[in-house]
Amino acid sequence: MSERSSVGFFDTVVDRTIGRLRSAWRDIARQARGTGAAQPTRPELTTDDMERVRQQLRACLEARGGEVAARARAAELGRTYLGLNGDGRKRFLRLLADEFDVNREAIADAAKSFLEASAHREKEASEEALRRALEAPRLRLLTQFNALPEGVKFLVDMRAELMALARSDRSLAGLERDLRALLRSWFDIGFLELKRITWNSPAALLEKLTAYEAVHEIRSWADLKHRLEADRRCFAFFHPRMPEEPLIFVEVALVKGIAGDIQTLLDESAPVGDPLEADTAIFYSISNCQRGLAGISFGNFLIKRVADDLAAELPHLKTFATLSPIPGFRAWLDARLAKAEDGLLLPAEQEAVARVTEGKEGGLAALLADPAWCENAETADALRPPLMRLCARYLLTEKGSQGRALDLVEHFHLTNGARVERLNWLADQSPKGLQQSWGIMVNYLYRLAEVEDNHEAYTGEGKVAAASAVKTLARLKDGSRSR
Repeated sequence: MSERSSVGFFDTVVDRTIGRLRSAWRDIARQARGTGAAQPTRPELTTDDMERVRQQLRACLEARGGEVAARARAAELGRTYLGLNGDGRKRFLRLLADEFDVNREAIADAAKSFLEASAHREKEASEEALRRALEAPRLRLLTQFNALPEGVKFLVDMRAELMALARSDRSLAGLERDLRALLRSWFDIGFLELKRITWNSPAALLEKLTAYEAVHEIRSWADLKHRLEADRRCFAFFHPRMPEEPLIFVEVALVKGIAGDIQTLLDESAPVGDPLEADTAIFYSISNCQRGLAGISFGNFLIKRVADDLAAELPHLKTFATLSPIPGFRAWLDARLAKAEDGLLLPAEQEAVARVTEGKEGGLAALLADPAWCENAETADALRPPLMRLCARYLLTEKGSQGRALDLVEHFHLTNGARVERLNWLADQSPKGLQQSWGIMVNYLYRLAEVEDNHEAYTGEGKVAAASAVKTLARLKDGSRSR
């Protein structure tokens, strides 16, 4: 394989998926009757085409005939959507959003009947009527795709398109919420199948691993092979309704001690280690593969499930930890530097920065603006104390909505029951690593016996489990939200 960007690979995978969907539904759709299947729809979805699509949507909801007819209508509707261009799909989705939403007058009438009902049977009947009124027709329509081969994948990809469109469109935002709720009900860790990926796995699956890798780009076949050697493990989660489409890839290195340098882990020239001599499993890349499932949790113990499988295969493993990026740290600190926040640097840190800058204006912000700062040993030494301390503060005390950790990767691991174990200076000196967090990475530790307690403390009280060294680094006092 020649080296190509992950974007190119991703586009190839998407094109193949669309082709597979069209092929899978072709024979089913040929069974359609009275749905406008014989007349092709133009890609831009003209006014005339819109009326035919409207009739298709109504026919799907009316559910005339048996199961075969229903599948045929849904398949034909799906093929119509796949044949549209960007503008046509937006018109299709707006039609679905505007004309197949709930009837708010019907909801009001049903709610009034429910409140006025007195007898038990009358109350039950009015409650059921209210429940039906609250369900948008479009939701019943979308559910029909679950019965089609590749139908769930179709809905996942539809949501990926909706997410981008819904940011500036209130009507489409409502449709996106409905679809998100539907998918959330279908995806949970209990439904997912965990499979190990090896160099002997199907080429199509290996290509998807390359395409979907979101943390550390896979640069070549040699790089990919290195990640699948004997001292590595790679797993993928699959949903039974999407058996050929991975949901999440998890990449693991089997090493001695907790790793603190991603360059070393990804060094293709390094000798292959003996997995039987390893005492630590380092989770160094966890990639979500489906854009349309963003924001949908697969459960709170995804990493524990992988760790349990590793422990069963390699019982001598004693430590399970990550080497994780901190994607939100730089943006958080840049905002504070831009505001010239008081007290951001301690006196000793201010003096060290002043010595390096020789009194020039800009201070810390000016040093960090130089992309080559990490190549200068004196500058790096001066920046290490404030950046490490501020990063620890960011991870342990900064909160977003509902008491969640501000950093999305951290939130994922804390929700899964990990604790913040160690910060690693200049652990990722790639352009991406420096851009996200000035090269700092973090180890999250999974002590399997403590995972559930950590999860409960974080999700219930917002407490961040952390090693004492990290709390000391953050200069935390007693009574902080870490423990």
